[in-house]
Amino acid sequence: MEKIKQFLKRRKQLASMMESGVAVIPTAPERLRNRDAHYPYRFDSYFYYLTGFKEPEAVLVIVTAKENAARHILFCRAKDPEREIWDGFRSGPDCAKDTFGFDEAYAISEIDEKLPELLANQTSVYAAFGYDAAWDQRITGWVNQVRAQSRNGVTAPGEIHDYRTLLDEMRLIKDDSELQIMRRAADISVQAHRRAMQATRPDRYEYEVEAELLYTFYRHGAQSPAYTSIVAGGANACILHYIDNNAQLKQDDLLLIDAGCELEGYASDITRTFPVSGRFSSAQKDIYQLVLAAQMAAIEQVRPGNTWNDPHQAALRVLAQGFVDFGLCQGSVDGVLESGDYKRFYMHRTGHWLGMDVHDAGEYKLQGEWRALRPGMTLTVEPGCYIRPAENVPQQFWNIGVRIEDDVLVTADGNELLTAAAPKTVTEIEELMQ
Repeated sequence: MEKIKQFLKRRKQLASMMESGVAVIPTAPERLRNRDAHYPYRFDSYFYYLTGFKEPEAVLVIVTAKENAARHILFCRAKDPEREIWDGFRSGPDCAKDTFGFDEAYAISEIDEKLPELLANQTSVYAAFGYDAAWDQRITGWVNQVRAQSRNGVTAPGEIHDYRTLLDEMRLIKDDSELQIMRRAADISVQAHRRAMQATRPDRYEYEVEAELLYTFYRHGAQSPAYTSIVAGGANACILHYIDNNAQLKQDDLLLIDAGCELEGYASDITRTFPVSGRFSSAQKDIYQLVLAAQMAAIEQVRPGNTWNDPHQAALRVLAQGFVDFGLCQGSVDGVLESGDYKRFYMHRTGHWLGMDVHDAGEYKLQGEWRALRPGMTLTVEPGCYIRPAENVPQQFWNIGVRIEDDVLVTADGNELLTAAAPKTVTEIEELMQ
């Protein structure tokens, strides 16, 4: 029951921010994988954030006005004993209303009848227009039905707002219940990375190591990976979104693993890079320790009052200095940064918001300025270095790809590293792999 109070609190906060109008928030549809087999179902993040309801074919409607208390209404699948034999339990409107704390609940089959009534004489409709053309059409149809009653003195909503704008700001600051889940998700993913390191050896295949990750995720209660795991040996680590995971690992390669589980709708996201043999070569160690130093400099900048961009800038300066020192870039550090020459080896940002989505909701700039970090924000810090063969690149560095990524919570006095237990110093990695 305490968990349901968190969802109710969020709905009330959204209603307060709306002031007046009707929000129509559907969950995600089921998707066919092939013929009559579906992909594993995953609810819409915005919908789940407000409801805690995991079943498909559901819609949340919030009706609010300045002078009246908000009404929280759920439309969901009706009870159907025959379909439940095949597909499993359905809450049904009556059970869902009581269990999840809604004011009203109806069968999803009634939505076309009810929505025009709920939209009548309302000033605004809040919906994610532009995201799903079919839903755009349905909502437009309901509004037009209300508009057709104008001769009877009924008015239709005249303003359209995007509820995601309001919810993104809410989701950006994690509450205690969210952080509890995220810490547990991080712990599971840490265990998965440790197991993967210990299972790695020359001549194994990338997919064998991926299997160790997936085993650990599911064994400890995670529902799925938060994203398709990257298990990239050797030159494959220089492909940022490599997901084939089918190459054989070689004695002298590094292995880059970017993987995290999803637990109760919340993602974790860890990257570790380590030698297949269990021992870094001299060149591998040079690049690895450069990236680690860049990450440590970036994490140091994750604290209240600093901006979103400060960790990135800290990592960039460390990396640029290293690129100059190792002969990857020519000239001064300031010159390398100004020209963008570093982008040959480091071409992405240093992190992203983390939460229900692995690249979570929330703007990075406000009114053109990088936003300030605040307690409760969660983000990744993930500098990297990717060196492809080229005539002007020292050969000892060819095909070295390194990324180190951790999940970080902004706290009142600095930050909390949620994934600190995943080994990442050279000594920690080599000791674990022996």
